[in-house]
Amino acid sequence: MNRLIFAMLVSTVLLAPIATMAAMPKSADAASAPMNVDEATFVKVVSSANAFEIESSKLAVEKAKDADVKEFAKQMIADHTKAAEELKKVAKLDDATPVLSPKHAAMLNTLKGSSDQDFEALYIDMQTAAHLEAVTLFATYAKSGDDAAVKTFAADTLPTLEMHKMHVLKLVAAH
Repeated sequence: MNRLIFAMLVSTVLLAPIATMAAMPKSADAASAPMNVDEATFVKVVSSANAFEIESSKLAVEKAKDADVKEFAKQMIADHTKAAEELKKVAKLDDATPVLSPKHAAMLNTLKGSSDQDFEALYIDMQTAAHLEAVTLFATYAKSGDDAAVKTFAADTLPTLEMHKMHVLKLVAAH
């Protein structure tokens, strides 16, 4: 009888990790996208976000006091202008000026109306939020997008956005 109990204990101890591993969720890389975004929505949101990044960063080049913030703003203008042009090509958009979403328009108006004293902190906060959202949106579309060319654009642009996110988080820590 003792041998039977011992054998049951040993098998439980040896097999428990296997059962636990089978019940563990898949890694994040293997997981499905947290949401589905169609091409039209992706293009509309990204067009507005690029326009916001460019316009808010032009303000920052003029109004920011610190050199590191001005340099970040110049990089945002260059990179988001490039991304906007690439998106126009892959999504076959006309040359019309992108329309800011109500959210982006309100954010830009808030920046324009901010005092010189408050501008820099507000710009950094907005850039932080914008890049956290952008990384999520681009990662989602790169994984589950419904248009191959736009999906490739999202995947190719994602590393730059992740770099922007890291850069703006350094600005948060420094200011």
